[in-house]
Amino acid sequence: MGSQENKFQGWMGLDPSGAKGNLVFQEFQPKQWAETDVEIKITHCGICGSDLHTLRSGWGETLYPCCVGHEIVGTAVRVGSKAEGGIKIGDRVGVGAQCDSCMKADCYECSNGHVSYCQNGLTGTYNSKFANGDKSYGGYGDFWRGPSQFVIKIPDGLSSEVAAPMLCGGVTTYSPLVDNGAGPGKKVGIVGIGGLGHFGVMFAKALGCDKVVAISRTSAKKEDALKMGADEFIATDEDKDWATKNATSLDLIVSTVSSPKMPLARYLQLLRPFGNFIQVGAPEDSIPAFNAFALIAKGVKMGGSAIGAPNTIREMLALAVKKNVKTWYQERPMKEANQAVIDMDKGNARYRYVLVNEAQK
Repeated sequence: MGSQENKFQGWMGLDPSGAKGNLVFQEFQPKQWAETDVEIKITHCGICGSDLHTLRSGWGETLYPCCVGHEIVGTAVRVGSKAEGGIKIGDRVGVGAQCDSCMKADCYECSNGHVSYCQNGLTGTYNSKFANGDKSYGGYGDFWRGPSQFVIKIPDGLSSEVAAPMLCGGVTTYSPLVDNGAGPGKKVGIVGIGGLGHFGVMFAKALGCDKVVAISRTSAKKEDALKMGADEFIATDEDKDWATKNATSLDLIVSTVSSPKMPLARYLQLLRPFGNFIQVGAPEDSIPAFNAFALIAKGVKMGGSAIGAPNTIREMLALAVKKNVKTWYQERPMKEANQAVIDMDKGNARYRYVLVNEAQK
């Protein structure tokens, strides 16, 4: 059964030092229960780069105390009488980076299925506020509670540790691929082969793209990228002529890196006329400047993409089952969250860490 209480426990960031492994395990008060909610007994929670940015207030002042984690999988232990999605107690379910939106009929984004772009009341799974003013808390803990509309049933064909990182990291790259026509007849580049980029390579391959090119600074991850499904690999620090050699070769580039020093102008050289460059990595600083003719001369477009709506997540998970897409992950005990955060910040994950609540499995 559910906690039936208004006190959960989790690893809390109390100030920016939380990103350095100073999280404190303590109680917090979840949102007030509503009959449209689902309560999840957490078994797994992926560690996302967003967690570190938030813990250190890198994207703006964080609402401390903060429990991060928005790649949550567990068991539904309490289901409201007005909950949606056919969720039943005992179901294996998950929630990604978003847990609510305004859902109003006059909201252009929500009424057209683009809830992840709601401008009137988007609630993040942590470090955010619900419409009633309650704070949202994430998955580095024992339970999670929130609106059923954003709770996803996990398919039987995916283990919890594989599914959890897909709920944010996976859909963050899947969405821009499908939204920009990735599939047969298209040649796609993925910049950055890390927690996000490895999903980009695998989903581009699963979608049937003619060619998938992995782009990284060095060749250290080349072998892994080829195993993930990349057809070619570009190491930008090791070949000074990489942009010239590969110019006008790609229809779509999805950039997962968050460095303000990325060679953006040279990435744009790789695009064919009318190609698209989509940024999903979110630097804490500005992206590099570039000459407008990099866009004008070939009619290319530059844009961004944010996570994905619940139906997009369901679609992605179904494709992962069908095409046998598996997260490359390492399990870490939830009780060792601090060390896992430190290791994540050092770039040691290959390619996602998943916190496991061993006592709750």
